Amino acid sequence: MNINLINPLVLAYIGDAVYELEIRKRLVENKINKVNELQKECTKYVSARGQASYMEKLINSSLLNEDELDIYKRARNSKVNSHPSNTDIITYKVATGFEALIGYLYLLNDMVKINKIIDYIMGD
Repeated sequence: MNINLINPLVLAYIGDAVYELEIRKRLVENKINKVNELQKECTKYVSARGQASYMEKLINSSLLNEDELDIYKRARNSKVNSHPSNTDIITYKVATGFEALIGYLYLLNDMVKINKIIDYIMGD
């Protein structure tokens, strides 16, 4: 399978699931054991606003290579037909690019890189 031929919005679809699961796992490992608390903390990381903020920090870091930045840009620039009403279109597109990056890395079986990104985001 040539990952570069996959629709970037499909990469984002996969990346969304992978990223949220990894965040939830880490929060549980950090001894948060109340569901309401988990949900509140998780939302900080998985909301479009949070993802867009982290993506901008990643772009300014030296963590991403050119291929990864290209995947992000392809997804960010993809035409979307709708977006959540609580998020502006620019934020939503940046978050979509972030999710596509995670999906791309997952399909490459690069959990080491995904973990580096999440470590960076969570300050570990």
